[in-house]
Amino acid sequence: MYKNTLLNAIQAGAAQLQHYFNGSFKVSNKEGINNLVTEADHAAEKAIIDVIQLHFPDHFILSEETGEIKTDSPYKWIIDPIDGTVNFANGIPICCVSIALEKDGEMILGAVYNPFINELFFAQKGSGAYLNDKKITVSSKDKVIKSCLVTGFPYTYLDSPNGPLQVFEKLIRQGIPVRRLGSAAIDLCWVAAGRFDGFYEHKLQAWDSAAGFLMVAEAGGTITDFDGNPYSPYQPHILATNGKIHQELLDVVQGKK
Repeated sequence: MYKNTLLNAIQAGAAQLQHYFNGSFKVSNKEGINNLVTEADHAAEKAIIDVIQLHFPDHFILSEETGEIKTDSPYKWIIDPIDGTVNFANGIPICCVSIALEKDGEMILGAVYNPFINELFFAQKGSGAYLNDKKITVSSKDKVIKSCLVTGFPYTYLDSPNGPLQVFEKLIRQGIPVRRLGSAAIDLCWVAAGRFDGFYEHKLQAWDSAAGFLMVAEAGGTITDFDGNPYSPYQPHILATNGKIHQELLDVVQGKK
């Protein structure tokens, strides 16, 4: 029942993305430059929450635009109605709906759907990760110098030592390809699918990574914070890799290399 609700909710959200994409819609700005929210974000979020609350009206919900709908339930739905809003607002089809379900603090289900290229990623705790019903696994590259990486940059840039621009510069000066797609959820899913070997970012919210990090874990990858501790989506830093390059890339992110 949880899986069906998750998939129905993600389809409902995606239908709103398809309805508004390349059309006319209102756009406003949140904190920081180009931190956009659109009419489509709100429509998708409403459609998703309506599906979830139809079946589980007592469940806790954490969603990017609405915030928290608090209850005493051990179940929490974590929703990003459009991950990659800047892409969406500019007609770039690298964006998605991302929904995860957490029980008692542990992520148990996750789905990420980009309807524009028909890619639905799904993961269930202990049961693997899938792309359009085909099981996926992380890559097997064992050195950072051979890897293809992906990252993102925060809207409100903090000039911290060894920050996002410094880490990016260190990698690209070595000739390592580092991409910037503009959607953390897709970045994580593409690590899970073996397209990227690693992903790091300095400032994410829970809705950005909740579904994607379960995808990487279930595909056989490794996910930590920047101290090498087990990852929690409720802190800002993430390093997700195929596992084989994890320590080496962690040394770069920490400024040790």
